[in-house]
Amino acid sequence: MNPNLKILSEKALSLPLSPGVYIMKGEGDKIIYIGKARELKNRVSQYFREAGHTSPKVQSMVDHVKDFEYIVCTSEFEALILEASLIKQHTPKYNILLKDDKGYHYIRISDDKWRNITAEKMIKNDGAKYFGPYNSGWVVNQTVETAKNLFSLPKCNKNFDAKHKSRPCLNHAIGLCCAPCNEKVTLKEYNELVEGAIRFIKEGDKEIIKELEKKMYAAAEDMQFEKAAKLRDRINAIKKAGEKQRIVSSPVKEQDVFGFAFTAAKMCVEIFHFSEGRLYDDEHFILDDFTDTPETKYEFILSYYSGERKIPKQITVDGEVADTELLTRFLSEKSGKNVKIVIPQKGEQFALVKMCKENAAERLIITKGRGNRGEAVLDELAILLGISKAPEYIEAYDISHTAGDENVAGMVVFKKGKPFKKAYKRFKIRTFDGQDDYGSMAEVMERRIAEYEKNKDTNEGFGKLPDLILLDGGRGQISAVMPKMTGDFASVPLFGMVKNSHHKTDSMVGIKGEIEIKQTRNVFTLISQIQDEVHRFAIDYHRLRRKNATLNSVLTNIEGVGEKRAKLLTIKFGSVDKISKLSVEEIKTCEGMSEKSAQNVWNFFHSED
Repeated sequence: MNPNLKILSEKALSLPLSPGVYIMKGEGDKIIYIGKARELKNRVSQYFREAGHTSPKVQSMVDHVKDFEYIVCTSEFEALILEASLIKQHTPKYNILLKDDKGYHYIRISDDKWRNITAEKMIKNDGAKYFGPYNSGWVVNQTVETAKNLFSLPKCNKNFDAKHKSRPCLNHAIGLCCAPCNEKVTLKEYNELVEGAIRFIKEGDKEIIKELEKKMYAAAEDMQFEKAAKLRDRINAIKKAGEKQRIVSSPVKEQDVFGFAFTAAKMCVEIFHFSEGRLYDDEHFILDDFTDTPETKYEFILSYYSGERKIPKQITVDGEVADTELLTRFLSEKSGKNVKIVIPQKGEQFALVKMCKENAAERLIITKGRGNRGEAVLDELAILLGISKAPEYIEAYDISHTAGDENVAGMVVFKKGKPFKKAYKRFKIRTFDGQDDYGSMAEVMERRIAEYEKNKDTNEGFGKLPDLILLDGGRGQISAVMPKMTGDFASVPLFGMVKNSHHKTDSMVGIKGEIEIKQTRNVFTLISQIQDEVHRFAIDYHRLRRKNATLNSVLTNIEGVGEKRAKLLTIKFGSVDKISKLSVEEIKTCEGMSEKSAQNVWNFFHSED
């Protein structure tokens, strides 16, 4: 903890209630964090008043603060502009810092006899023709590769004027090369192909398809059927390439889509870039110690566009962003056009954001690289559910009864993705008779939490605080149990496992709504295993209770045998059939059985009646 906390807190309370920028300084007067505030006094004092109750990143920053300065501004928007400028100037350690994307890429058309199309990172004074600049190297490489494939242009560096002609390569055999190395095409025909590829790069597929269709019909009319067939095949290839590009498409023509994924230690941000409704590029960033908050998303987006990156008309994000209006105004003024930030709730855009978030989660899991497959799926589960850490200790609950008779519950535990049978628990519902799954689940959770309070010093069994609680059921079970989640359990994530028509859990429901898991194979497998296990455990206990109840009902018909003696006989000997074959002396060995009661039991099974 920061030893200067009291001094810093008192200084913060003396700040004005004005908009401004605050500058946190560490050892040697070095700037370690810069932020903006609507009211300086309230915002800065939070850091020192809430020490110990913030994210690890913020807590670490607070622990290193030796002093702070502030600059009063006339408005919060002015503070935002100043904040962005100062962050770029000082690059503080605890702000989100992203390098400017200043690298440009070009498409080069060589100026030699057999012109070649290549992807380049700079323009040279070599007489060649260059298209660009493009921000994305991925876009340039994909465009060059597609153009060469569509127009059967060679990808090799052979000398096509060599006296000794070489055999065509495999690309020619599969229709991806016109093979000038073997004189399969004339220089004139080759240049026509190059011109077609250049038009494709400059104008896209629509215009080039129109031009090729005209040539195809003209060739067919002139009875040049082989040429017409080649043009038809090229048109079909271009159309297929266009369809491939439209696999990931958007109704919004120009936008960047942001997906955020978090674990306890890292954050990954995936960004999809769309132009003309097509995904043309993507990139991702992995950063340490940032938590899933609207402020984190605000800070990242501000940092991302503070450099030289192109700002689209729409920015689509997978959740709430702090200070959206201010950020929108900043981006609009910086780009010189109206920019809007959208948080979709349903439809195509929502599906797009979800896919972006899933990609971020996948990258985070791969980057983390946990060796144990069972532990890796826990990271994936945490990201999918939006919880702060991998749930290594999971408790799951299910209710079992027959039309309200012998109402019981089972609790199973999965530790690091594996069943931990030592910690399994069984509950007999006590507070009511009859069928009420919601009331049963609420009673069980209340008793579980009460047992925790008695045993929490042991950190074992009932004294262990779970990382995640799963209920067999949906919103009803969640609503019934949530009021019982008090004390330490108030911070434990709670989700219901929702079954489909095949009695398999294909989604989970929490307080924020339903989350599909069937598309996430590893998570689906784990949750299905947990659901099957807790269901089996609860049913087994219910069947045992029914069996014992049936056995007890037989034994209590014997004179001198009440419920207590019937239960003791059941525990010791197991079944009516076994008891019926015992001698009087053997029956007497059961606790609580007298000579007379033992004789009555023997008589019951051996009398002629």
